[in-house]
Amino acid sequence: MVKALKAGGEVDSWCTKCKLVLNHRIIAMVGTTPVRVECSTCNSHHNFRAKAPSDKTPAAAAGKVRASAGASSAGPRSTRGPTKAQQAVMDRERTWEKSVSGRGVNEFRPYRVSEIFDEGDLVRHSKFGDGIVTRLLEGKKVEILFKDDARTLAHGLTD
Repeated sequence: MVKALKAGGEVDSWCTKCKLVLNHRIIAMVGTTPVRVECSTCNSHHNFRAKAPSDKTPAAAAGKVRASAGASSAGPRSTRGPTKAQQAVMDRERTWEKSVSGRGVNEFRPYRVSEIFDEGDLVRHSKFGDGIVTRLLEGKKVEILFKDDARTLAHGLTD
């Protein structure tokens, strides 16, 4: 988990005096971005620099931060596509919809731990809803894709 940055907190920054990326104390912030820092080694005050100036990428990123400092955090984000996590959720939902759409009620088998399922079987679970068996796992387990998530459930168990 990434710790939120705040004034008085610590962050790694390029020190213009020491010429190294060192630990710094945050003096001033604009939104969630540090702008002024104090080097914990030499006590000099300077603008926040995420990486050494020799790295081309941070200089371009720093220009973007300064240009959008007054904008809301949703502004630049809204013009980009979905994140990898959001894309994975959308892909999973799309796969689920293709698998269960247009299927009749009688094509879904009620889920019971005593039932034995194969890949591609349609399942109706009392809590999770409609799903499709995507994988058979070791130890009498199956992976079933439901609309909200894939779950590992038991199958083929006797009482």
